[in-house]
Amino acid sequence: MVTLDVRPQLIDALSALRDRVAAVRLPLPLPEAARARRTRSELLAQLDDYLLPRLKDPEAPLLAVIGGSTGAGKSTLVNSLVGRLVSEAGVLRPTTRTPVLVCHPDDHHWFAGTRVLPQLTRVWLPPQEARSVGGRERLGGLGGLAGADDLDGFDDAEDDEEDGTTLRVETATGLPRGLALLDAPDIDSLVVRNRVLAAELICAADVWVMVTTASRYADAVPWHLLRTAKEYDAALVTVLDRVPHQVIAEVSRQYGALLTRAGLGEVPRFTIPELPESAGGGSGLLPTTAVAPLRAWLSHRAQDRAARQQAVGRTAAGVIASLDVRLPALAGAVAAQYAAAVRLTAVVEDAYRAEAERVERRLRDGGVLAGEARTRWRGYPLYSTSEELLESLVESLAALLRCAVAAADEQIRTAWRREPAAGAFGHGDVGREAGGWGPDEDVEGRIAVAVRRWWRVLEELAEEEVRRLERNTAPDAETVAVLLAAALLGGRRTRAAGEQLAERIGARGALRLRDRGGALLTDCLGRVLDGERDRRLAPLDALDVAPEPQAELIAALSVLQKERWQR
Repeated sequence: MVTLDVRPQLIDALSALRDRVAAVRLPLPLPEAARARRTRSELLAQLDDYLLPRLKDPEAPLLAVIGGSTGAGKSTLVNSLVGRLVSEAGVLRPTTRTPVLVCHPDDHHWFAGTRVLPQLTRVWLPPQEARSVGGRERLGGLGGLAGADDLDGFDDAEDDEEDGTTLRVETATGLPRGLALLDAPDIDSLVVRNRVLAAELICAADVWVMVTTASRYADAVPWHLLRTAKEYDAALVTVLDRVPHQVIAEVSRQYGALLTRAGLGEVPRFTIPELPESAGGGSGLLPTTAVAPLRAWLSHRAQDRAARQQAVGRTAAGVIASLDVRLPALAGAVAAQYAAAVRLTAVVEDAYRAEAERVERRLRDGGVLAGEARTRWRGYPLYSTSEELLESLVESLAALLRCAVAAADEQIRTAWRREPAAGAFGHGDVGREAGGWGPDEDVEGRIAVAVRRWWRVLEELAEEEVRRLERNTAPDAETVAVLLAAALLGGRRTRAAGEQLAERIGARGALRLRDRGGALLTDCLGRVLDGERDRRLAPLDALDVAPEPQAELIAALSVLQKERWQR
């Protein structure tokens, strides 16, 4: 018989693993990311809502979650097991929006707090004989509503129920002590939040009670959950509901064959015939005889110590064992995210590194001295003033940098089109207006500001150097600045500029100016290209995709496995 392992060391190992799972982020839209995100959510739900609470409080009541497809009769089944109306049943779909948990009054304290399903706010009704909920009369629960002891408080709670963040707790003496039933939303609900909540609630179960009908027992959604339960080796019960009398034997035989074929032939199976009370307009209560076998089975599991140990121990052990497969898969998805982030980063860095090298080559070859700048240089000083030449050189340098940024961005777009992960940034033809990465209208302005800042500092250096000379022999500072700019930007084509500069301020002064001006130019180019590169990387850096979560997941799993082996 499987027994529940409640050693503190195991609980600590699971708590540490839970924190590692919670720290996982999967922001990049890789093909396997959606499945990995679901795995992460399921793991957190099982650890927070079931496994850790169960190990910390092994004597807590057995929780059986009633799950199934739309219209399967889950609420009617819960009402009938309890013996009075606690959950709405009707023809409108989806009927169950807010999950309802029912327990014996003596067990109320186990569920009033956040021991299980901590993310859901507890709501329960003031004591009274009947209340109208959603336009339907039903019996009220026992207890009170936290923070609202009157009708207004209840009305507020009803409003909160619509957003799927509440758990309605009811008490009923018709349930045996030690057993709680949870009526979950439809697993195939049209409302996404209902489907997600239903999956989370099932993860909180000691026993899964899967309800289907004679007309829908072969549907894909219930079978997905049945296979999941088998994968986790969870304590599982199936209910075949609303079976017409004339086909009970045939439908039951076919359903049993499907279960056997799926490896679930040993799963307890209960059949409920189609009755007038099953219809949406009925009382919501089936005859006691219709649900007596299932009620007896659940009561036995809750009250017989050996049966309870078997059910709880099997489900908990199955969840823990499933971590051996699910955690490495999640770690693999984390590793894939980091690998994709590294690839995307490398594309950007390589593109801007290549363009930085090309700009340096263009400067050495005199690439800036083209177009108007070349014409101005050839006409200087007879047909072009120092100011005109300097303006043209500065504009040519800015144009070279704009071309470099545009070329780098085009390389990035081309490479990122082949990367699914780049979809997170609106790569390709999607621009910034779509909230992603794309053409930047401000880049021209930033380049112009950076280049003109370099120009101003260059003029200040020229003025400083001129002040070193004797006033009667000192050249005009603007002339020194334009010759220095030409020498730095014109490469081989402006050797004469360097010679003229040395003639006017001396060889040592010219060398000093070229060293300082060259350093400023290198800094300017770096500021522009490195700055634009960093801007392209900023959205990716903001995702904080790092390698550590993968190693931390594997390490936490290793510690957990060690604790299991030690047992």
